[in-house]
Parts: sequence; C-alpha cells; structure tokens
Amino acid sequence: MLNLYNTLTRQKEVFQPIEPGKARMYVCGMTVYDYCHLGHARVMVVFDMVARWLRASGLELTYVRNITDIDDKIIKRAAENGETIGELTARFIAAMNEDSDALGVIRPDFEPRATEYVPGMIAMIERLIANGKAYPAANGDVYYAVREFAGYGKLSGKSLDDMRAGERVDVDPNKRDPMDFVLWKAAKPGEPSWDSPWGQGRPGWHIECSVMSEKLLGEHFDIHGGGADLQFPHHENEIAQSEGAHNHAFVNYWLHNGFIRVDNEKMSKSLGNFFTIREVLQKYDAEVVRFFILRAHYRSPLNYSDAHLDDAKGALTRLYTALNTTAAAAVEVDWAGNDAARRFKAAMDDDFNTVEAMAVLFELAGEANKGSAEAAGLLKALGGVLGLLQREPDVFLKGGNVEGEVPAAEVEALIEARRAARAAKDWAESDRIRDLLASQGVQLEDKGGITSWRRA
Repeated sequence: MLNLYNTLTRQKEVFQPIEPGKARMYVCGMTVYDYCHLGHARVMVVFDMVARWLRASGLELTYVRNITDIDDKIIKRAAENGETIGELTARFIAAMNEDSDALGVIRPDFEPRATEYVPGMIAMIERLIANGKAYPAANGDVYYAVREFAGYGKLSGKSLDDMRAGERVDVDPNKRDPMDFVLWKAAKPGEPSWDSPWGQGRPGWHIECSVMSEKLLGEHFDIHGGGADLQFPHHENEIAQSEGAHNHAFVNYWLHNGFIRVDNEKMSKSLGNFFTIREVLQKYDAEVVRFFILRAHYRSPLNYSDAHLDDAKGALTRLYTALNTTAAAAVEVDWAGNDAARRFKAAMDDDFNTVEAMAVLFELAGEANKGSAEAAGLLKALGGVLGLLQREPDVFLKGGNVEGEVPAAEVEALIEARRAARAAKDWAESDRIRDLLASQGVQLEDKGGITSWRRA
C-alpha cells in the first residue's frame, strides 16, 4: 500500500484515492520570465517520479502542472527587454520545455496557462465575496478576508496572530487586516488588464491555481504538490480560496519537496550561487543531474556542489557499466514474486523512498557484473520506473555531450590513429595517443585485437 507524507496532517498516511483506481494531481509550475533554475529542476524531476510511480502502481493518473504567464515579474522583465509579454513568456516556455525534456521529464497531461482562465478567476472571486470571504476595496483591488476563514493556517501550522507577529506587514489602509491578500489587482497604466465587476484589472497570483485545478481536476482532488517554499503563503491561500468558495475539502494530500542548497548555503542570486538548469547541463549529463536529484529523498534538503555531481556521475556510471558488462534480458517485473522488485516496491510505497530503491539497483548491478542477464534486465526495468538507465550503456559511457569532454568522434579518430601506429610497430606514437586520451579522461582496453573505450 502506498503511504504518503501529508504536509497537512504532518504524518504518513495510506493513499486512498477519491475515485478507486484513479488519481488526480496538481503541481505548481513555473513563472516564465527567466530560465528555469535548479529548484525548478527538483520540482520537475520529483513530481515526474511521483507520477511515474502512481502509474506503475496501476493508477490512472491525471497530472496537471500550471504555467504562470502573467505576474509582476513578467510585466517588469518584458518592459526591461522592450518586448511584449507574449513574446517573453513564449520564449521561456520553450526554454522550460527544453530543460524538462533533457531531464527525462514526461510532460504533464495538462499545462494550463493563467491567462486562459481569467473568467474563471473572476467567477471564483465573485463567489468568495458572496460567501463573505472577500471584499472589494476603495482602490479597485479585491482582498481575501483571512479572518473570515476559520481554517486559515492549518497547512503551515501557524495562527494568524503568530504570523502577523512574525511578519513585517506594510500598513495598507485598503485592507481590513494586514494579513489579507489580494485576489484582484486594479489596472495600472501600461499593464495588461481584463474587464471585471470591479473595473479593469488582473488576477492576483494565488487565485490562479485554485481556479485552474478546479477546472481540470474538480473542486476536490487527491494530491497537490510543489516546492516547500510554496507551503506558505501560496498553498495556504489556495486552501482558503477553494474551501472558502465551495465550503468543502479542497485537497486530500499535500506533498512538498525540500529546498536546494549550494555548498550548504541557500541558493540565491545575491550570494552568487544561483544556477540555471542549462548552466548545469553544460557541465554534466542530464541523466546525471536527474540521478543526483532522485538519489536523495524528495522531502530532504538537497545540497548541490560539483563534488556531489561528480559522485552522482560515478555512481550512475557504475550502473551503466554493469549493463555494459552483461546484456540485459527482457524481463517482466514481478512485484510480488521477485525479492529485488518487492523491496524496490516497498521502498517506493514508503513515501517515494528513492534512497532505498536506488540501493536495490546497486545490488542488481552487482549481480549483473557477475554475468546475470536477468539481474541486468531487472536493473534496466526498475531504473526505467525512475526514468533512468534507458540509453544504450555504450552511449552513456562514451559521453562527450557536455562541456570539457572530448567528442566521441574525436576519440574514435585517435583510436584509429593508434591502431595504425600499432600496426606499423610505432609503439612510441601508440603510447603517446593512449596517454593523451588518458589525460582527457578516456580509458582504453585492448582485448582480442579490438580496442574498446569509456570515460574515466
């Protein structure tokens, strides 16, 4: 039975879908005004892993991950660049998809964009006003009255008074309470706007996810996910909006992945340790980055450094080396009858414990290195459940697709030159080429008159 750690209840719970045999999951996606960073990579990969396991468990999953394409940052960046908001967001949505595809992330079933759901947002705000949970202000904005929602704070575990005492909240004469948050923003000159009962304006950030999830998954669904930084206030506000509008439960299970740290410090542009996905992929193979993310438990902090990526590269290389040593037999995973598969499943059913699941992969690699084609087949099959080990081993081991690695074609040409030198008994030239390749991280093996190679 699948057990999930539910942020809402702060404990592991058996997953019981609302509709037997089906699961509905919504994950907060990217605000598309810049290239995706490592934190985005973790959200993409973690919830791709969750989606894959739900499906491997026999559930019919509907997976939604939204795109925020209207926001203060987007408006500001487009103005700075001298381009339209549409041009800016289209460019960075394309870049996001490139990064996501490189990391082996299967596209969600739906990727709604906020600008496509503004009428639904207006309708929900009207309903909140009618329910006494929101109010129009004199400045043309509409605010959510947090003290009118009895459950506010249940996700973060904080009371409103504690939150107010711990936050620096600017005094706003338009708000009834400093903790009230905006649902609708009155139009400003030069900004995009829509008609509404409160005049021209645009939606606040929080309302978009309440509406998009409702439209695609229903008023009450199974799983809502995102980064830990969204727990408060974004997800707290989503609950207030959706439950305040419909007067019933919104989501049964809340999942949050841990933060990314860089050399044990919080990643931030101000500290100069901020990395985009594509910057990292210039130095490391995308599957290495995916492996690095999944070898840690999704709820734990993840510390990024070159040393950790190098270690992940070495570990993934060991798995591919095992598959290169013994050809994988075609196997059908027997989750109940095979001990390794059973232990892999038990790990994944325990709140997606990829750490223990990976340990099973390395045990199978050991058996594959001893010549077990069945172990190699199971290694590849179980790796595939995590989105790993699906390339030809030789292709991964020869690499050459990241910055600093000699291209495979150049290595092959040097090996051919060395073969010619050996045929001419020019041993000095043969040794020179071998040493040159070794200095570039390429190991040669001569066996039976054939030279094979791999990255060190």
